[in-house]
Amino acid sequence: MVHKLIELSLRNRYVVLVIALGLFVWGILAVKQNPVDAIPDLSENQVIVFTEWIGRSPQIIEDQVTYPLVSNLQGIPKVKNIRGTSMFGMSFVYVVFEDNVDIYWARTRVLERLNYAQRLLPPGITPALGPDGTGVGHIFWYHLNAPKMDLGEQRALQDWYVKFALQTVPGVAEVASFGGFEKQYQLVVDPVKLQYYNLSLMDIITKVKAGNSDVGGRKFEMSDRAYIIRGLGYIKNKEDIESIALANNGGIPVRVRDVATVQMGGDLRLGIFDANGQGEVVGGIVVMRYGENADKVINAVKTKMTDVQKGLPAGVTFKIDYDRSDLIEAAIGNIKDKLIEEISIVCIIVILFLLHWRSAMSIIIQIPITIGISFILLNAFGLSSNIMSLTGVALAIGVIVDNGIIMSENAHRHLSEWQNSQPPNQSI
Repeated sequence: MVHKLIELSLRNRYVVLVIALGLFVWGILAVKQNPVDAIPDLSENQVIVFTEWIGRSPQIIEDQVTYPLVSNLQGIPKVKNIRGTSMFGMSFVYVVFEDNVDIYWARTRVLERLNYAQRLLPPGITPALGPDGTGVGHIFWYHLNAPKMDLGEQRALQDWYVKFALQTVPGVAEVASFGGFEKQYQLVVDPVKLQYYNLSLMDIITKVKAGNSDVGGRKFEMSDRAYIIRGLGYIKNKEDIESIALANNGGIPVRVRDVATVQMGGDLRLGIFDANGQGEVVGGIVVMRYGENADKVINAVKTKMTDVQKGLPAGVTFKIDYDRSDLIEAAIGNIKDKLIEEISIVCIIVILFLLHWRSAMSIIIQIPITIGISFILLNAFGLSSNIMSLTGVALAIGVIVDNGIIMSENAHRHLSEWQNSQPPNQSI
């Protein structure tokens, strides 16, 4: 079979060259299209359902949130397993699909079931889908270098400017903020004054919610002109909260400042983020979308950060804490170096021992074509270029070179034996 294949190739040399050239061009396109990452993605094909219920114990979360969700998510097509986790104030449900299922088809099926399952949950509780990323999707970490801003201002800058800008980058599933204080208005209520004015805590909650909204009206026509009437009520500072009326005591309005103290503070924190032992910082984690090219996404994020930098306050800059592209470029650089080294060694060995440059060229041509074919197969099987696959390609180059040298030497040996076996007067 091998003998006939070699004979067929020799009789149709130009066809073989055209096929080899076509595979080489196809391989170049496959290299450009193949997603590049440093770490192979071995995570499960899953959809995460996250539900938050502030202040509830794990047992209540399990009974009233996790169990109803897990029960009603059963029966989704192509699901391998469903796991639920309950903790203080939070519920996580992991819906694991088969490996060949499209992740966005899976998210759509889960979302359809959640629309039905939500009616079984307590009022006001809404489950949400987690980001469409994987366990190795954390590709880029950064923090803000802002020595003249407090942690609350840095967190506000991160949440309301930087985060929204970076989420517009193609391939980014989520930008998770960390560190600092999330600003909030805090009401410290005096229970004695509540009792004096015959008010309850729920009265304050209701009135403050009602006082933080705009209201609409109708048109008012005057002098052939129409005016739109609306009431502006959104809170802009703590004085607006202090002025909200709660009740009427003998014709005198009872306001929030009469029963409580309003202050600006930070939300409850469960941890801090410290940078190299030099103090707390505020930053974000960029999570890559499922199946994207990590190197391409990171470069796009860096480009976007350059544009975002122009809108930051004076003295505020970005500091990169983790950049996976360094590892990606090192892996790609390694295979390029090995490719150049082995091509050079092949030329030297073949020309030195066989004194035949065409044999060296036949071996060198095999290397890029074989690498191109390997990337074609990687795309066909949905695999990315990472440390493992690129290391395998680098090792395979050595096998290709060894095989080429052995085959060339063997061909020269057979030709030499055939020439020596011919009569002296017979031309070759």
